[in-house]
Amino acid sequence: MADLSFEVLDVVPERFAAAPNLLARIRVEDSGGERVHALALRAQVRIEPQRRRYDDTEERALLDLFGNRTRFAETLRPFPWLHASTVAQGFTGSTTIDLPLPCTYDFEVSGTTYLHALREGEIPLLFLFSGTVFTRGTTGFSVAQVPWDCEARFRLPVAVWRDLMETYFPRSEWIRMRRDTVEALAHYRHTRGQTSWDDAVTTLLAQAPIGERP
Repeated sequence: MADLSFEVLDVVPERFAAAPNLLARIRVEDSGGERVHALALRAQVRIEPQRRRYDDTEERALLDLFGNRTRFAETLRPFPWLHASTVAQGFTGSTTIDLPLPCTYDFEVSGTTYLHALREGEIPLLFLFSGTVFTRGTTGFSVAQVPWDCEARFRLPVAVWRDLMETYFPRSEWIRMRRDTVEALAHYRHTRGQTSWDDAVTTLLAQAPIGERP
């Protein structure tokens, strides 16, 4: 029977992808001694916010997620970021595989809000592995599940994620709004002869009381 363990060696941007993806290089070791015919691997990637420190600027940006610093002891808890899957070819002993990590830039997703708030340092990640192992022994094929306790941690540099987003969305951010809000903003923009959405929003922000301006 396969006896698998996992280690995340690195996480790097995927080159030439149509959408922003990271690639996690995963080392898989089997101490069971059998030939692994194939491995259908799944992973839930969680962020562990309690495993790093935050400066005052980051604290303000994380207010919606965790509240102010006095609440961090209660609110900084691991939460899911993304799910990923891949199929590894057969191997004996050990192998290294690439696990694609699809990255969204949707601010309705907690992971995006969290990552966008960080300026430097590292992002503490926890990979929880599952999946199916296909082995071929002396009696034929057998199928087993990846044990539920297979996991690995990795500290992703914030710069890797920010560089990836800058590559796909240069100098831009994406915020989802209701259709009626967009229509009202479009009307405001057109009636004032403004040429961009940035102009419209900047004008509205300038009209806010001084104490409410960012």
